[in-house]
Amino acid sequence: MNNIKSFLHDASLARQSTQDVVRDEASHNPWRLALEGLQAGIWDWNVLTGEQYHSPRWEQQLGYSGHELDASYHAFISRVHPEDLPALQTAMADYLEGRSSHYAIELRLRCKDGRWTWIGASGIAVSRDAQGRPTRIIGTHNDITQRKEAEQALMELNTNLQETTRLLRTTLDHISQGIFLLDADKRIIGFNPRVCELLEVPPEMLMARPTLTQFSAFQLSRGDFGEGELFVSENARAYVRSDGLGEPPAHYVRETRQGRMLEVRSRLLPDGGMVRTFTDVTDYVRTQQALQTNEARWRLALESTGDGLWDLTVPTGEEYLSPGLLRMYGFEEGDLRASLEDRDRHTHPDDLERVRRDRQDHLDGLTPTYSNEHRVLCKDGSWKWVLSRGMVISRDANGKALRMIGTHTDISKRKAAEATIWQQAHFDALTGLPNRRLMRERLAQEMKKCRRDGLKLALLFIDLDRFKEVNDTLGHDRGDLLLTEAAQRISHCLREVDTVARMGGDEFMVIVTELPQVADLEAVLHKLLGSLGGVFQLGLDQVFISASIGVTVYPDDALEIEGLLKNADQALYVAKAAGRNRFSYFTPALQEAAQWRAQLTRDMRLALVEQQFRVVYQPIVTLATGVIHKAEALLRWQHPTRGLINPGEFIPVAESSGLIGALGEWVFQQAADQVQAWRASLHPDFQISINKSPVQFENPDPLATPWIEQLRARGLGGDSIVVEITEGLLLSTSAGVTEQLLAMGDDGIQVSLDDFGTGYSSLAYLQKFHIDVIKIDQSFVRQLAPQSTNLALCQGIIAMAHALGIQVVAEGIETEQQRALLAAAGCDFGQGYFFSRPVSAAEFEQICGQIHVHPPTVNAAL
Repeated sequence: MNNIKSFLHDASLARQSTQDVVRDEASHNPWRLALEGLQAGIWDWNVLTGEQYHSPRWEQQLGYSGHELDASYHAFISRVHPEDLPALQTAMADYLEGRSSHYAIELRLRCKDGRWTWIGASGIAVSRDAQGRPTRIIGTHNDITQRKEAEQALMELNTNLQETTRLLRTTLDHISQGIFLLDADKRIIGFNPRVCELLEVPPEMLMARPTLTQFSAFQLSRGDFGEGELFVSENARAYVRSDGLGEPPAHYVRETRQGRMLEVRSRLLPDGGMVRTFTDVTDYVRTQQALQTNEARWRLALESTGDGLWDLTVPTGEEYLSPGLLRMYGFEEGDLRASLEDRDRHTHPDDLERVRRDRQDHLDGLTPTYSNEHRVLCKDGSWKWVLSRGMVISRDANGKALRMIGTHTDISKRKAAEATIWQQAHFDALTGLPNRRLMRERLAQEMKKCRRDGLKLALLFIDLDRFKEVNDTLGHDRGDLLLTEAAQRISHCLREVDTVARMGGDEFMVIVTELPQVADLEAVLHKLLGSLGGVFQLGLDQVFISASIGVTVYPDDALEIEGLLKNADQALYVAKAAGRNRFSYFTPALQEAAQWRAQLTRDMRLALVEQQFRVVYQPIVTLATGVIHKAEALLRWQHPTRGLINPGEFIPVAESSGLIGALGEWVFQQAADQVQAWRASLHPDFQISINKSPVQFENPDPLATPWIEQLRARGLGGDSIVVEITEGLLLSTSAGVTEQLLAMGDDGIQVSLDDFGTGYSSLAYLQKFHIDVIKIDQSFVRQLAPQSTNLALCQGIIAMAHALGIQVVAEGIETEQQRALLAAAGCDFGQGYFFSRPVSAAEFEQICGQIHVHPPTVNAAL
């Protein structure tokens, strides 16, 4: 470096301007012209002055033109890559100091645009000083960027190749597979250590590069191939027997002399050579054998139960179907494509979406197991219900399902039984109509639809008038025929979208849905009344009935199911009370009446506890003598805030609410105690009449002590009590009511028929039920006068009753003339305001001695 500096110093001392001379020389020198033609850049360096000439080509290599570059060695040095500068300085110093005969170097120079380009620079001294030191050097610059890049790429490729070779060698030396490579002549030219272990041969044998025929002969000679051929295909056995001369199969498994199982795979190479691999699959083969054994065992056990097995390869959709599963649907092997797609095609369209959803949820890991009940198409075209159960047994590293196994169980019989149970639970056995439960479900659905679509629906509560009379007189078989025919008539009056349900007994409920206007309902209601009012042919009998209908509208009247049912019931109550064979709409007034009845029911329960009720007694007078030894017990309710409540108001509510039993029992006990006292103080044969509601007969309390036992406990006989009933009870008596009436007669309790003449009872009923007393209704007595029709009717009733051995009581006597006419007609007893209003027990005792009547006088005016 010091020498270079001295050269530059000397050059500065002797510097003279030679630039023009150099350029002139360059333009006429043929050698330089030739170099320029070879695309080489030329430089000419005056070592003494430091001036440096650059040819146009030299400048172009760096992206310059004209005289843009400073023509000095220092400027040249400044463009050298920092990493290459030390090498340049060393090479130049060696040349200047004579340590090298030629100057040549490869380095990077900075171009005008800032990038680096590789230059191959060389030069030679063309003049020297007296000491032989170069004073002028001329050289060339060649752009070698492409070559350097190619060399760099080649070097990287070589490095990668060496690394790949190293990795490949390492891999081959450590993999569990044995490998050897054969050339086109089937000579072993390469192998890894593992193949020597698996084939039990020394490396030296393979390093000798034997042919495959020679190697196979060696293996056969020492018995390398075992006896087992379970997993070896026929073409593999033929190849082994050919000493390796035959065509090698691409894959086979063979047993070694040590009993190990080797999987052999061969692959031909394009140059005619071959790669052969050997893998120890002993554990896999034994596992497969065990799996096959277990699978066969489980398959046998499974198919013995009648279930079918399916095995799904999830990624491909391929599926194995066991013979038992195919038989379940009437198919044989080969009838179906073993694929999930084909299985889905045989799934019922109504079930398919649910099946796919449940299956996908399990494949996605959202459920622990898969279970689904659906219908499958059989070969004969029928549908069979199956229970499909399964589980994913294999997933990949990402959790994606690979294999899923499951079974199909035939549940057709169970489904049929469930359908039968569902039918029985939701439909009426007699009429086939929906029952109360299904009606409520459909009502909820229709209400939801009305809310969504802005429509209305009507709920009709239909009760068949006088059905009980038909049922009791003609028998239950005829009653069932009537109900069945009525159900059909109701259905025929409606649309398919409407619902008819039997609520029980003779009650039906109708849901008229999609009702644009309430007025549209009128025609339906009249149609129903007309249809149900026609003649019913029940076997040989013809009957006529009518119907009462309660109507409520959703959402006008109520927004909940219970509210609608209650409203329809209230409207039906009004329709029946108004004379039947009609319909009634629910109104707010009905709601108020229902609320009043509900409050009255609550008050009655409290009244029983607080003893707000009392019994009053009305004398029943012997018309012939004026003697009183009979009375009728009547119930009164003194409400603490409402005052005295008429029995006509609270008795029907007590009957409908179920309280009539408790009230009736309380009245009986009061009357029994009173008749016991009056038999002792007033008359030994005193009798008290007690009204008994039909509801008490039809729904007797099984826990209540029989009345005859309670009477006997008081030392009384059955003749101390008379039970008053209405004509309606006789017309609608069931077997249970008949037994109760006959039992009363056996116990000595007399039965009195109240309000006689207003109903439809006949003489047959009077004899059948052993009626002891009839009470002529006050409607006949009220207008009683000499030579009147009512008098004739009363005389007829009295005569008829006496002919049957029945006593007669006339109700509603209010005048002396009425008393005298009835007494003259032979009426046994009289009752009415003429004698006394109903009074308390104490008042009754006081008036018993005050009532005095004269014997009847026969008048020609009668």
